[in-house]
This record gives sequence, structure tokens and C-alpha cells, in this order.
Amino acid sequence: MGNTLSCCVSPGASPTLSGRSGLRGHELRHQERTDAYRVEAELREAESSPGTNLQHISDREAPEDMNFESNPSDHARASTIFLSKSQPDVREKRKSNHINHVSPGQLSKKYSSCSTIFIDDSTVSQPNLKSTIKCVTLAIYYHTKNRDSDRSIDIFDEKMHPLTKEEVPVDYYKRDPEHKHIYRFIRTLFSAAQLTAECAIVTLVYLERLLTYAEIDICPSNWKRIVLGAILLASKVWDDQAVWNVDYCQILKDMTVEDMNEMERQFLELLQFNINVPASVYAKYYFDLRSLADDNNMNFPLEPLSKERAQKLEAISRLCEDKYKDMGKAAIRRTLSADNLIGINRSTAILS
Repeated sequence: MGNTLSCCVSPGASPTLSGRSGLRGHELRHQERTDAYRVEAELREAESSPGTNLQHISDREAPEDMNFESNPSDHARASTIFLSKSQPDVREKRKSNHINHVSPGQLSKKYSSCSTIFIDDSTVSQPNLKSTIKCVTLAIYYHTKNRDSDRSIDIFDEKMHPLTKEEVPVDYYKRDPEHKHIYRFIRTLFSAAQLTAECAIVTLVYLERLLTYAEIDICPSNWKRIVLGAILLASKVWDDQAVWNVDYCQILKDMTVEDMNEMERQFLELLQFNINVPASVYAKYYFDLRSLADDNNMNFPLEPLSKERAQKLEAISRLCEDKYKDMGKAAIRRTLSADNLIGINRSTAILS
């Protein structure tokens, strides 16, 4: 049924027209049209009333797409939060170097020459573990340092849910963690659980998704538990052999399984159970982490190209070249078949 209602009314069919046989023909037709319009107006009003109006799917998707545009963990075109958080410090550092005429000093980055070729083994599909963890911890450091406020949730408060039996300092919520402290905490978890570099990137995606969805800030009082919850969830979603919560309790010996289970449950609820990480979002976070590394002089390691690695790269390139040749031959065969068909149509008949 469309939005327009076609209603046919006859004197015998409509009860509102009973007793009108005495009306003249044009008056009767006018009354029929008036009744039809009234019925149509009543139906339209009923359709527009709450509870009966069915919203089109495109109307429901539009607000979600607008939210995705402002959420970097869901949309590939939205800028990552950590990169914007780091820009004030980067600009201040560059301004200070310019005013004080500080030279960059000796270049630490390696460059290829005729005798030696350096390659970067860190790629989107296989990032370098140590460098990726350093970049992720630097991103978390800028989150805490340049936070807007101290909004938090009880489940992540280290005072209410301590990770160790050691007494939490009174001014724990005022002590901003240093980069090395964050790196040591994350590195310990990744080494003990044998997690991958890809898991570190997904951890950062979940962390920023939590801050956006729950509208909280990562601050001195909650950064450890937020990072732990993001790592715990990322390891289960990303790695094939997931680490159980009880395994993390072997690393953090003073933490109970019940506490970790409750933190994981609330973390998922705050994410609205959205644990999907599109490939475009993952790639955006990887390259933004590399940009963060360049801005802070944290270059990814370059290794000299060995003979064995060169042979592997040559073999891979040969396979790709053969694959493209086969595809080209198949395309040529399809083209020739069409040419032959045209040739047959244009061939002249020979009569004997």
C-alpha cells in the first residue's frame, strides 16, 4: 500500500450515504468525494500517529552514519583521538626548537646506499611488536596528559578495585603516569600472554571506542584497568588462541577472577557489544601510530637486506609476475575469441 489511498465509495456500499436517495446527481457525487477525502485524511492521520508509523531504513541509518563520522574507532575517515591529543606537544616542541635554534643533531635514521639496502619489516599485516607497543603506550600517554577532564566509572577506579595488595597513595588520582610506566605495564602483559602487535593496535581501537561511547576520560585513577580491559578483550577477539581471565590472574596475582570477569562484562556493555574492527579502521590506526612515531623521533627499526631475504622477495615477486601474466593471457584469449567471431561474420562465401 502506498502513501496515497484510492477509495471508491458508492451509495450502496457506504453506510454514511444511506438515506440520500433524494439528493440530486451532482450533489450526490460531491458528497461521495467529500466522504472519500475524509476517510483518506483519517487514515493518513492514523498512519502518522506514534506506534503505527514505520520508519524507513534509510531514515534510521542516517543518524548512525553521522555518529560514525565523529567516532574514529568506527569510521575510517574520522581522525584518531590520540593523534589530535599529541599535536599540542608536537607543536610546542617544534616551536621551542625553532626559538632556541636547536639543531636536529646527528641523523639516527638509516638510509640505503649502493652497498647496503635497509628495509622496514613493519607492515600493516605484520607490524613490529616492540615499536608498535611503544607507539600505543605513547598514544595512551598523550590521552592522560592532555585529557579534558577526569570523568570515570567505578569499575575502572583503581582505588575501589586495586590491582595489587599494595596501598594506593592518597593522591593517586593526581599522578600522571609517565610513558615508561605505561610501556612497562603493557609490555609485561604482552610478554607474559605472548600477544601480537596486531592485538596492541586493536587494544587502542577498543580504548578510544570506550572513551567515546561511555563519555569518560583515561586519567591516573583508571588508566591501568582501562588498558587491562582493552587488552583482555582484544586478545580474545583477535588472537586464535585466546588467553583466559584466569591466565591474567597469574600475571596480576593479587587480582581475582571475579573482578576481572565483572570488568570485562561492563567493558562490553559500555562498548554496546560492538567489537568489530573494520580493516580500514585498523589500517588508519596503524598509519597514525607511525605518524605519531615520526613526530616523536621514534623511528621503526630498519634492518639490512640479507641475501636470504632478497631471495625470498625475488621469489614472491616472480610468483606475482607469473600470476599477472596468466591473467593477461586469459584476457587476450577472451579478446581473440571476439575477434574471430567478427572475422567469421565478415568472411566472404566461396561458391563452387
